[in-house]
Amino acid sequence: MTWLDRISLFTTLDFVALGIMLIGWLLIGWRIEHPNSKKLSTSQIMAIFRRKWMIQMITREPRIFDAQILSGLRQGTAFFASTSVLALGGVLAVMGNAERLSGVANDLILMDDPTFVWEAKLGIIALFLTNAFLKFAWSNRLFGYAAVLMAAVPNDACDPECIPCANKAAEINVLAAQSFNRGLRSIYFALTVTAWIAGSVAMLLATFFTLAVIWRREFGSRSRTILLS
Repeated sequence: MTWLDRISLFTTLDFVALGIMLIGWLLIGWRIEHPNSKKLSTSQIMAIFRRKWMIQMITREPRIFDAQILSGLRQGTAFFASTSVLALGGVLAVMGNAERLSGVANDLILMDDPTFVWEAKLGIIALFLTNAFLKFAWSNRLFGYAAVLMAAVPNDACDPECIPCANKAAEINVLAAQSFNRGLRSIYFALTVTAWIAGSVAMLLATFFTLAVIWRREFGSRSRTILLS
C-alpha cells in the first residue's frame, strides 16, 4: 500500500478536523503570548508579577523564601515532564498493538477503520506528548538558570550590578513559565486528539471545547480578575 493509498483512508472531514485543531493550537498560543495591551492574558499578568518578584528579592534577607518558591516551580516542571514520558510510553505501547486496538475500537464505535488509521491517530498524540516533554524539560532548565542568576544578584541594593542581574533573572523566569505553559497546552491538545478515536466530529467538538476552556482561563477567569484588582 502506497502513501497515497494510506492517505485516502482518511475522509475530508478528518483533514478538516485535524487542520482546525492544529490551527487552533497555534493561534491560541500566539494570542496568549501576544495579547492586546488592553486585555492581557493571565500568563502575561503573571509575567509582570514575576518581574516584581525579582525586584523585591533584592532587599529580602535572607532569600531562602525565594529559593523555596523556585524549587517548587522546578518540581512542578519535573513532575509534568515525567508524566509526559509515561504517557508517551503508554501511547507507543498501544501503537505496538494497533491491530488489537483497532478491533476493539471498531466494535465500540461501530466503525471499520484499518490499523494504519489508528496508528496515525496515536502518532499525532505521541507528537503532542513529545512536544510537551521537551517544553517541560526546557522549562526546568530555564528555572535552573534563573536560580543561578538570582544567586548572582548582589546583596547590596546600591551595587550597580544589582538591578541588571535581577532583571535578567526575571526575564529567564518569564521564559521558563512560558515554556511550561506551552507544555501544558500540548497536553491539553493531546487529550483533544484522543477524541478523534470516536470520529472527526468528536474531535471538532473536543477542539472547540478545549479552546473555550483555555480562553476562559486566560481571559475570563476569576483568578485573572483577582490579579487585576
